[in-house]
Amino acid sequence: MQASGETVSAPDQIDKDASAALLRWYDAHARRLPWRRLPGEARQEPYRVWLSEIMLQQTTVAAVGPYYAKFLGLWPTVEALAAADDGDVMAAWAGLGYYARARNLLACARAVAEAGAFPDSEAGLRALPGVGDYTAAAVAAIAFGQRAVVVDANVERVVARLFAIETPLPAARPQIRAATDRITPEDRAGDFAQAMMDLGATVCTVKAPRCLLCPLRSVCAAQAQGEPERLPAKAAKKAKPARKGRAFWIERDGQVLLVRRPGKGMLGGMRALPDDGWAARGDGAGAPPLEADWRSAGAVRHGFTHFDLELQLMLCLGGDWASLPVGEWWPIEDIEAAGLPTVFAKAARLALAER
Repeated sequence: MQASGETVSAPDQIDKDASAALLRWYDAHARRLPWRRLPGEARQEPYRVWLSEIMLQQTTVAAVGPYYAKFLGLWPTVEALAAADDGDVMAAWAGLGYYARARNLLACARAVAEAGAFPDSEAGLRALPGVGDYTAAAVAAIAFGQRAVVVDANVERVVARLFAIETPLPAARPQIRAATDRITPEDRAGDFAQAMMDLGATVCTVKAPRCLLCPLRSVCAAQAQGEPERLPAKAAKKAKPARKGRAFWIERDGQVLLVRRPGKGMLGGMRALPDDGWAARGDGAGAPPLEADWRSAGAVRHGFTHFDLELQLMLCLGGDWASLPVGEWWPIEDIEAAGLPTVFAKAARLALAER
């Protein structure tokens, strides 16, 4: 075994036989997913592969399923999505999180519609808005059948164990990609990528991997060491900073005031309750949107990627309506249809409970 940080040299037995064994397993055990074509079926169209891959970034398969179906029902082609209203798309995305993905989704759809089709090369796909290395490789392999090295979190785990890569993540990623490149076949690269994802999701799991069922068990270095669950190693996480903010519930005649957040920045383009500018300030000391009598209704908490937020909810008991911020009055009984991002949806539910 080589020391941590050195280039990993695969055991001699990990060669093309490993990819062949994995593909045989996939032919028998492939998961049927809404965006997937099974082995032997015609390739899935690029729009559906791309849409699913964008949605699946840092999101579970179970969470993505309903959103994927909703988007295809509303916008069945990339041209339809490109022509969609920004607000409608952001509202349809609400609750899926990481809202920059929705903005990039629209930008990419419009670029593809203008070009007339998705690029069929990994490099061409990578040049599209919001398409990074992983997504470009996945679409190239799955939709266009090109050999591409596709590495997501599941693949990272499988390969780190297969080659017993000791370097902690994220520093190990170049080693993991090189090892994945070694075993990626020239043919059926899309099936191979999906097989690796399925293996990580169902067999080579984070905890209690089902090694007895694994088609790569005989050539897995971590299994040979007797402790596959130890890998991949991860660097210690830093504690996330805490922020505070306030959201304001302004109600009249059975309606609540919603505002549209700026197009760029946190939760950009989404409908939301007015707030105190916590995305920029983070100290909960920003001014309310109008002179009024306010009552605290408690707080909600929400974790973002880089910080945790405690959002104090303030209820308006009457004030100077002439100084209201620009927004739209939304029927309270239909608040679930407003497409509020999760943190503001939590605040709205608290307001309804406290009214």
